[in-house]
Amino acid sequence: MFPDENGIDGWLRYAPLSSELASQFKRYGNIIALRNDESSPVRTAAKEIQHGLKRILNQEANIGHDLITGSQVEGPATIVIGTVNSFSHAGGDVSHIAQLKEDGFWLHGDDYDNVQILGQNERGALYGAFAFLMLLAQGKQCPSAHVSNPSAPIRWVNQWDNLDGSIERGYAGPSIFFRDMVVQDDLTRVSQYARLMASVGLNGIIVNNVNSHHDLLSPRNLAGLGRIANAMRPWGVRIGVALFFDTPKILGGLSTSDPLDPGVIAFWDKITAQLYQHVPDLIGYLIKANSEGQPGPLTYGRTLADGANMFADALKRHGAGVVVYRAFVYNHHLDESNWKNDRANAAVEYFKDMDSLFEDNVLVQIKYGPIDFQVREPTSPLFAHLRKTPTIIEFQVAQEYLGQQSHVCYLPPLWKTILDFDLRVDGKPSLVRDIVSGERFGWNQSGYAAVVNVGSDSTWLGSHLAMSNLYAYGRYTWDPTSNEVDVIQDWTRLTFSSHSTVVDTVTSISMESWPTYENYTGNLGIQTLCEITKTCHYGPRPDAADGNGWGQWTRADAHAIGMDRTVATGTGYAGQYPVEVAEKFEKVKTTPDDLLLWFHHVPYTHKLKSGKTVIQHFYDAHYEGAANAQTFAPRWKAIQGLIDDSRFQHVLFRLVYQAGHAIVWRDSINEFYKAKCSIPDEQGRVGNYPWRIEAESMDLTGYAVVPITPFEAASGGKAIITTSNDKPGTAKYTVPFESGVYNIAVNYYDHLGGTSQYKLFVGGQLIGEWAGDLSKVLLHDFSDLRDGHSATRITFDTVHVNKGDVIELIGTPDGTELAPIDYVSFLPPGLVD
Repeated sequence: MFPDENGIDGWLRYAPLSSELASQFKRYGNIIALRNDESSPVRTAAKEIQHGLKRILNQEANIGHDLITGSQVEGPATIVIGTVNSFSHAGGDVSHIAQLKEDGFWLHGDDYDNVQILGQNERGALYGAFAFLMLLAQGKQCPSAHVSNPSAPIRWVNQWDNLDGSIERGYAGPSIFFRDMVVQDDLTRVSQYARLMASVGLNGIIVNNVNSHHDLLSPRNLAGLGRIANAMRPWGVRIGVALFFDTPKILGGLSTSDPLDPGVIAFWDKITAQLYQHVPDLIGYLIKANSEGQPGPLTYGRTLADGANMFADALKRHGAGVVVYRAFVYNHHLDESNWKNDRANAAVEYFKDMDSLFEDNVLVQIKYGPIDFQVREPTSPLFAHLRKTPTIIEFQVAQEYLGQQSHVCYLPPLWKTILDFDLRVDGKPSLVRDIVSGERFGWNQSGYAAVVNVGSDSTWLGSHLAMSNLYAYGRYTWDPTSNEVDVIQDWTRLTFSSHSTVVDTVTSISMESWPTYENYTGNLGIQTLCEITKTCHYGPRPDAADGNGWGQWTRADAHAIGMDRTVATGTGYAGQYPVEVAEKFEKVKTTPDDLLLWFHHVPYTHKLKSGKTVIQHFYDAHYEGAANAQTFAPRWKAIQGLIDDSRFQHVLFRLVYQAGHAIVWRDSINEFYKAKCSIPDEQGRVGNYPWRIEAESMDLTGYAVVPITPFEAASGGKAIITTSNDKPGTAKYTVPFESGVYNIAVNYYDHLGGTSQYKLFVGGQLIGEWAGDLSKVLLHDFSDLRDGHSATRITFDTVHVNKGDVIELIGTPDGTELAPIDYVSFLPPGLVD
């Protein structure tokens, strides 16, 4: 048995190697750190290696600071950590060390097992130390003459933490940075987070939500930001802040926030000076403006460049920080009746003519796709329009539209569709990864940002498996050519175990997870078909995409579906790409099927390259995706006993939940589009559920039948709720199926407002009881309605049932949650209804 773990160390557990494997390593007796300041990453690296050696090899090593030159034939091996310059100044030979970029490192093990870890700077030395330790933790020897350089200088995280302690898109508990409108007193978790970031080469963080609050800049919080910077600095992580554009009016009492107003300029100049007093190594500002109702320079009749340059000038006067201006600028009150309107066009329309107008310390941060972290989008064409203004690509580790960490969804395969895409700027190779690295256009400042929603839960992200995305994000910012299988295998060995069954199981589930999720949510480029008009962005709600001004439209009607984004007849979006790419997307026959409905409005009967019609592909893909999701939990059970039980059960619970919610997704999407187009499923599955007993058809006492809105969120469009909020209800039905062994699934709604209690009897025997408490367990955004967000399922396996037995469900309501039930399924083993 393995001792239970809570996930706090992430992939930095440093689990002991087996005695056989540990015996292959020489004893490391001395660690020479060529710097000893408290805040120095070199000192941090030395202490980390000391800790890692103790954990992995059970070796005690002393830390010193005087370099011993020459090879050591006998006795303990020595590990030297420092910069190339400090090593040279101490008498070391650096003539054989290859050229290092900023933050790069040299890792070298000699014939006597002595190790050199030398960085281009102190951060690089720390990154090299982590590289050494993570190899050691996997039982791998230190390489000889290994040079590692990051792909881009900017490798940042964007926290969406609010001052009140909540986190926008936070699915792992409250903030580790803020509480009650101020910076927290205890920043222990902040230091632990910086350690995780540094281990995968992340060097900067915006600590607060892009939807910022003016109180961030109060005197108390300015001092608090200084404490956050102090907590993260030893790990080589520098901080920056997101600013609210109208702060001069609200906090400063000015009549305007016009970026050209002298008083406004003076206000930001003063704030910037104060920030640098507390955070002398401030990385800069992140600005969200004129987006989703936020004020910005356009509010005052100025250009976006005017707004960015105001902040840039203030930073230049006081330090070396940069302004990162988000390209997420769009009108969310678009008129859907105008066929030419298209939110996807917005970024290029706003920024394409501004390339030469920004100050040299301004970067534009661009979401990987033109909408908003959808399950599949084309690469944003804005990357092809900015040649002089450096860019940052924005990814998301927070799974906002991608299962919110309650569904496993390993994201590197999605990221690679973007990073490997060739935009063919000026007819030349222009891979996105080469643009954001700065290589394609010769930039010195560019790179990566990701929205990350770590919270106070010990798992950091609310799910142990979700942490693979944070680890992988760091790996991909360092090397965007990384192999996604290698990355998940390394993470698994570090996080769980090197046992082949564990590695193979986690790898296979993870690698299948994104295509599986895409299949049962939204495919063919139609986007994630979830609720977008409310904050949930979680469960199925296909009708929410249309009939509003948000611009995430599908344009689905009774005959056809998809956005016409062609130049010839549509919104013109395809023409925003360079010619070679635009020509491919302009035509149906040359557009890949996985983006067909993104670029083209086609009949449901349109034949795909597979030979299937669009609507049959929808039906089949949703069934295939939901069916594969059913396999995740059984496959996970193969590793029981090979890892600790706490984390095993944590993941198992979520995989079982995902399997049930995948069925909700499948039925909701398929029923909706079948009703929309009136074209039946060729295989007769949609709307035909022979193993189901609808709750509304049962014998009810203390229960009443209610319609569900939207209709597709319930099997048959109806469910039952108790007639009282303090008395139980009973639903009974005589089993019509042949006697045998069944898996019994109960679909019900677990929404905010209470914790209902349920009991299931078959033939008078209690089969199981449970509570409607998922909102307390899963932590993702929950609904207070009976809908696709709250619809869920519980399954009781291998129940012996006799034909004619009475099934009895007793639901006890709590608060406004009236023990709602949708249906019961009797499933022969191996069957997915």
